[in-house]
Amino acid sequence: MASVDPKAVLEGRIPGRPPVGLIIGLIVSSACALMALGLDAVLGGRGFGVGLLLALLPVPLLVALVLCLDRLEPEPARNLILAFMWGAGVAVLGALVLNTLGMIYVTVPVFGETKGHFVSATLGAPLVEESLKGAVLFGFLWFRRDEIDGFVDGIVYAALVAIGFAMMENVTYYMRAYDQGGTAQLQGVFIGRGVLSPLGHPLFTSMTGLGVAYAATHRGVGRVLAPIAGLLAAMLLHGLWNGASAFGLTGLAVVYLLDLFILLLLIIVIIMDRRRTVQLINRYVPLYYDTGLVTPQDVWMLGRLPARRAARRWARAVGGRSAARAMADFQLAATELALLHRRAQRGTIDPAKFEQRRDALLELMRLARQAFLRTPPRPVMPPWAGPQASGFYRPLLE
Repeated sequence: MASVDPKAVLEGRIPGRPPVGLIIGLIVSSACALMALGLDAVLGGRGFGVGLLLALLPVPLLVALVLCLDRLEPEPARNLILAFMWGAGVAVLGALVLNTLGMIYVTVPVFGETKGHFVSATLGAPLVEESLKGAVLFGFLWFRRDEIDGFVDGIVYAALVAIGFAMMENVTYYMRAYDQGGTAQLQGVFIGRGVLSPLGHPLFTSMTGLGVAYAATHRGVGRVLAPIAGLLAAMLLHGLWNGASAFGLTGLAVVYLLDLFILLLLIIVIIMDRRRTVQLINRYVPLYYDTGLVTPQDVWMLGRLPARRAARRWARAVGGRSAARAMADFQLAATELALLHRRAQRGTIDPAKFEQRRDALLELMRLARQAFLRTPPRPVMPPWAGPQASGFYRPLLE
């Protein structure tokens, strides 16, 4: 595996240093996040530390839940980090500035104090915040289109952007609640934002993610209209959520039911997208039986997450960590190969680029296979059952 950078092949990029655009994006996002926190620290009181702690508490759980969706074909870590930091930095600071200016110079002068704040919350904030969060998704669509292979990818990127944004926004809400009303008010705000509605922002921005994912994987007029429609849907859901409080418990109940319905729809989309990926593996990976790089047992294994885990454990048992890494690279390369064929079928990738990437993935599969088969296996067969899995790698090792 020394002659190939597996991560570069899987991510479809040139081996070497991280792209300059990525570095600049992380620097700008981090600087914006620090500036937003600095403003909170300067303008807030004793509640800043409490607010920061409470805002951070649900983040590991939420990020873990999102990453669980991305196990069959994981996205590059650098892109995931950039998405999160963009939400926590550029989007938050930009929203703080634009929302404040909008209230001072537009909504309050035109509609008055009370109504102006309501208009800002239901119209201004959704427009500004969803546009800023969606900007990085549009950036991925423009610069890293090949990394978005389906609706799950769009949801994952969108959710991470939104989690970063909500985390920083919650710092302000918790800090103000503690400074203005003490522990009692803080408890109410934390229950409302941290316990009852932690998926609010991820649900809203996922609409943009779906639109961007459609545009990345399809041709025709839909690739132009879908991202716009997704962004508008995100703004609408966000506006309905912000405006529901004006209608009391009835409004909140209606918007909670609506968000629950959307969450169920997203779960269905994720399940269907995963099944579609498995179908692609079963359809396209067998085309390479003649190369000797894959077998029917491989295809069976690649379509099942438990079998993938068992294969990595088996590789570790017979060849150590390097063999387990090689098995993981083999699995991801085969999955990327199937998704690449779908792009070619839909005409969303140039034929020359298709051949170049296909050959790179096949070479990675060849080197990975050599790596995890280098050490002869123990007499015990791999630890999984089923008639289709019997003799999993035995023919390749004789």
